[in-house]
Amino acid sequence: MMRLLYLYVHGITTLNRWLFWLAAALMLLIVPSMMAEVISRYVFHAPTVWGMEFAVLLFGPYFLLGGPYLLHVGGHVNMDLVRARMRPRTGRWVDTFNQLIILFFCVVMLYFATPLVVQAIEYRETTFSAWNPPLWPYKVAVPLAFLLLGLQSLAELIRLHAGDPEPA
Repeated sequence: MMRLLYLYVHGITTLNRWLFWLAAALMLLIVPSMMAEVISRYVFHAPTVWGMEFAVLLFGPYFLLGGPYLLHVGGHVNMDLVRARMRPRTGRWVDTFNQLIILFFCVVMLYFATPLVVQAIEYRETTFSAWNPPLWPYKVAVPLAFLLLGLQSLAELIRLHAGDPEPA
């Protein structure tokens, strides 16, 4: 049983770490496209039809896919000063409560976000701009991110109560 817990915790954390780095790499696309747009607009007085929209569309997946790994490393907003003053047992119960709230939030978000992605795919939804790219690839990031955040939250619960099942 501990081996299965280890495989789950290690597997989901590793997946989220890789997606975190992949999301961070999106900046390699966002920054040059923003620079090209600014140069095109203000130097050549010829704005592109795609530059700003491309950057905005990529920023969503960038922001969302980094979240699950940040949960693991403690990078989210936290009440560290309050938490540090708690007894270990009380802190553990607070952490458990927090992870359960995160899981509940992820389930609710998955419930509402998934039909919107399916609808975007079925209706071939686009941005209705001059460039007019399809929206479903960007909308998929929302339920995917909440699924991964929920799975990471479950992994953190296991770590909290199984005494970190990763072997030393």
